[in-house]
Amino acid sequence: MIPSFTERRVPVADGVALHTAIGGSGDPIVLLHGFPQTHLMWRHVAADLAADHTVICPDLRGYGDSDKPDGTADPAVYAKRTMAADVVALARELGHERFALAGHDRGALVAVRAGLDHPEAITHLASLDVLPTLDMWEVMHGTSAAVGFHLYLMAQPPGLAEQLIGNSADAFFGHFLDLWANDPAAIPPEVRAVYLKASREAVPSIVADYRASATIDVEHDEADRRAGRRLRMPVTVLQQDWGAALGFDAAARWRAWAPDLEHRTVTSGHFMAEEDPATVVKELRELLAR
Repeated sequence: MIPSFTERRVPVADGVALHTAIGGSGDPIVLLHGFPQTHLMWRHVAADLAADHTVICPDLRGYGDSDKPDGTADPAVYAKRTMAADVVALARELGHERFALAGHDRGALVAVRAGLDHPEAITHLASLDVLPTLDMWEVMHGTSAAVGFHLYLMAQPPGLAEQLIGNSADAFFGHFLDLWANDPAAIPPEVRAVYLKASREAVPSIVADYRASATIDVEHDEADRRAGRRLRMPVTVLQQDWGAALGFDAAARWRAWAPDLEHRTVTSGHFMAEEDPATVVKELRELLAR
């Protein structure tokens, strides 16, 4: 648990409740975790922000201790549009019509979709270490795309990915915890065990989340790009220098979606909220002051 936070299950849709940690008081901010993690990844950042904000940290639909509806037959079940609606419903259920939103990895994709679909609800938006879904697929090409092999694996039709991952879940999810961390000590053994157990018990829903990002999420992004929709709120992006590694201009990619943008390149690993929480807190506080 995050010290001084309370935990509860909050209903957000028919048959779906999100396990949520809540702490602090003041203007609300919702923090969305990434892969292969739970809300616990925000433990350092959340504790700091709770000094003057109401901080809301849910496990996303399909992850952690939140509900995991079957998404085999319907990609919309784990569309980022659906997961973003969960987040808006969560905040509203807790009494907040407007709130700031920060997401890491998968959570950042949900946050971006929330900002596009619900601009009246999102006051500020932060994304940690991803590109928007459509741009992510556009920059993956050639041998450099091998870094995202899991994206292609989980994009396959239902069945094979679930079987392969389920048969070696700890090795699969542990691979990313090891590969993506510059400072392995930032994820201590007891936290790593929580992440592995949560992921091991959620293989079908995690795969469904990723499969949606290769299908329905792309359709939604393409429609927004054609319509010229943008993120209207102040946006901060923190990410590793993936542009240099894969040959694209990350800031330009983001600026096409977010005119009011602060783009920062960081030197910590992918799990920056755990590896360098002070920088993440600083950037979030500066975002909230804009």
